[in-house]
Amino acid sequence: MTDIAQPRSAGRSRSLKGGGRNRSGQTNFELYSWLFMRLSGLALVVLVLGHLFTNLMLGGGITALDFGFVAGKWANPLWQVWDLLMLWLAMLHGTNGLRTIINDYAEKDQTRFWLKSLLITASIVIVVLGTLVIFTFDPCLDPNSTLSVCSK
Repeated sequence: MTDIAQPRSAGRSRSLKGGGRNRSGQTNFELYSWLFMRLSGLALVVLVLGHLFTNLMLGGGITALDFGFVAGKWANPLWQVWDLLMLWLAMLHGTNGLRTIINDYAEKDQTRFWLKSLLITASIVIVVLGTLVIFTFDPCLDPNSTLSVCSK
């Protein structure tokens, strides 16, 4: 008797010829994907906790978060790279997780193809737009900006 809620891949045999080694021509994509999820998850914990600590504890709490705070923070390349790494890792981590869910639960090959195509397209758009925001952010666009880099 099979369980209806069981993922499609759960019933497949996971054993390979040669005691777990790949046959020639097969890739280890799923192994690398699994490993990436664990490592990126650890890195994201550090990045997110650092982000929250800096913004909420050192930054004066939630009431101090405004345009000027972000402008001052992103004036430092360290925080641009920090937020960029957080964006990229979070998007890749989430996209990889959703790809796995699509592979497990989409019944038809065509449905799986279109869902993964939509997922990858949306992920690329978000990463590109987020990267552009981080690197093209101009604090001088705020007419009330008191930053020293803005000439009045």
